[in-house]
Amino acid sequence: MLQTIEQFYRRINRILGRILAVVFLLMALNVFYDVVMRYFFRNSSVGMQEMEWHLFSVIILFGVSVALLEEGHVRVDFFYDRFAVRTKAIINIVGTVFFLTPLACLVLFGSLEFVQDSYKIKEISENPGGLPYRYVVKGMIPLAFGMLIFTAIGYTVKNINLYRQGKQATILASTAKEDQP
Repeated sequence: MLQTIEQFYRRINRILGRILAVVFLLMALNVFYDVVMRYFFRNSSVGMQEMEWHLFSVIILFGVSVALLEEGHVRVDFFYDRFAVRTKAIINIVGTVFFLTPLACLVLFGSLEFVQDSYKIKEISENPGGLPYRYVVKGMIPLAFGMLIFTAIGYTVKNINLYRQGKQATILASTAKEDQP
């Protein structure tokens, strides 16, 4: 059952990763266009520059969730790499439940009023020629942290599975040692 749940989270994570890859490509094209216009045609668009950081924000905010399930997040690998699979799984579960999830909940619920205020006033860019709908990119903050909480559940399930597999491997190894003459 837990394997099926882990596969579900992995599929969702891969879909999100593909979407972010497309957003990254759009951002790269946007930067390329902006650089060509600025240096070859001496023309620059405030809206295009703002679009760069809007797309970058989306990549970073949602990329954290992808990095978590793909084990691409930052940790102190100097010690971690030397631990057994079961120990790593316990560290990951404890870290996710007691540190990552509460922090993500804090940001999620703490940003709701911030985003709501932005939606109420229909916030736009302060710069002439800037993008309207600034509240849309601000709305990505609670969505991204909601996705991080969702992904944290999948990461916890993944580590429970690793712990259980490590336990089974330990039992099999000790049984094999007993069978040897």
